[in-house]
Amino acid sequence: MELLRDADIDPAPLEGKRVAIIGYGNQGRAQALNLKDSGIDVVVGLRGSSGSTIEAEAAGVDTGLLEKAVASADIVMLLTPDEVIGAVYREIEPHLREGAALGFSHGLAIHFNVVKPRSDLDVFLLAPKGPGSALRSLYQEGKGMYALWAVAQDRSGSAREIALAYGRAIGCARAGLIASSFGEECESDLFNEHAVVWGPIPEIMLAGFEVLVEGGISPAVAYLECVGELKLLAGLMEQRGPAGMREAISNAAELGALLGGPRLIDEGVRQKMRTILSEIRAGRFADELREEEANGYVRLGKARAAARASLLERTYRRLSGDTD
Repeated sequence: MELLRDADIDPAPLEGKRVAIIGYGNQGRAQALNLKDSGIDVVVGLRGSSGSTIEAEAAGVDTGLLEKAVASADIVMLLTPDEVIGAVYREIEPHLREGAALGFSHGLAIHFNVVKPRSDLDVFLLAPKGPGSALRSLYQEGKGMYALWAVAQDRSGSAREIALAYGRAIGCARAGLIASSFGEECESDLFNEHAVVWGPIPEIMLAGFEVLVEGGISPAVAYLECVGELKLLAGLMEQRGPAGMREAISNAAELGALLGGPRLIDEGVRQKMRTILSEIRAGRFADELREEEANGYVRLGKARAAARASLLERTYRRLSGDTD
């Protein structure tokens, strides 16, 4: 594993260069602000009707119309949602400077040929391994977030150095930059979302909460047991590692985990995980994501409404003092 940190990386490839951020969402905002605070000349490219213009300008970031921002930049970071990124690239492609660098923070667009960059461009990946809100807060604390980097096209011969300097400028090299590929980043990230952190963990918390409530436990107590302790688990894992986490909890908790965990996470679950990974690699999810956008995000809308109406959500609101 190649792990590079600030001291290993030359910041020179970004000196005197302009970076255009396309997509002022979770990642775009954080990366733009971190670049600005690192002394990089950064502009956010927006459409004339974008509501993000006031927000970006209030944060002290230069803004410009999409095509003008792209045309002015040496490096263009394409940080729009995956389901619209192909259309956005086709819109900006005529305005990209010859020999410019095109960057991504997720590998899907290149790995599944959603975007087919011009042959004269450098194409690189710098993917922070966490949400933009955390990327920004860590930067402000003088810390960093791990990130993966990769190069898909190296027309200039300097794409690697540009990617690393960019990772340094947004603060990720404070933690470490790890060499990867667009495919590896995309597949592992989507797998995590489907089969580990963002899919199963909330579902198992909900299932545990519901089973306890069905068994006569009050919703508040069930919430504290099944949801409230998750942050403690994550903190111990980060501070001590997997083995250290187990050693830090009580013998009763450790034995309960040893007996109960494998009964739930058995070979059948692992086989389902393998199936999910195969489907991701075959491009099935990339297709479903495009269909969801085309259909107006109907499934996501229904799921969000159901989550808002759930007893779990209502219990959270009562415990947090949010009565609205």
